Amino acid sequence: MGAGAGQRQEARGREGNAGLPPAVVVHALAEAMAALALAGPGGVLLLSAPGAAGSLGAAAFQAMVAAATEAAPGVPCRAALDCGDAPGQALAALRAGLRLLVLDPGCPAFPAVRAAAAECGAELWPERPPAFDCGPVDLTKRSGRNKLALWLRGPG
Repeated sequence: MGAGAGQRQEARGREGNAGLPPAVVVHALAEAMAALALAGPGGVLLLSAPGAAGSLGAAAFQAMVAAATEAAPGVPCRAALDCGDAPGQALAALRAGLRLLVLDPGCPAFPAVRAAAAECGAELWPERPPAFDCGPVDLTKRSGRNKLALWLRGPG
């Protein structure tokens, strides 16, 4: 079960998860820009949709993140591209310069992709972090922006 609009989900299984900024699933530039505009001093992790490496592609995801971060200079931001179970897409993303990827650990090539990622200083995660999905939320409305802001603010 994924985290939905404004629902925080408990982190599972990935080392270092506590140090991550809040993750936000972005499908479009406007969503990435909204996440950066509402992010606090701890920043945000812009996370692609599941399997987006195969549909959106590494170059388009990089361009979206670059445009969003250019519009919000100084806001701490990391970006993670989800490669689903496609090791070829993950390797292509590494060649394109992405340094944070998600790949299904059940993929037989996972160890080889992990080695390639380590070789170029990239991170390969076996699962997606808990995240707020901007897809079902209308960020042009105050209520949608409030839900995103609440997620970014975190518990407490």
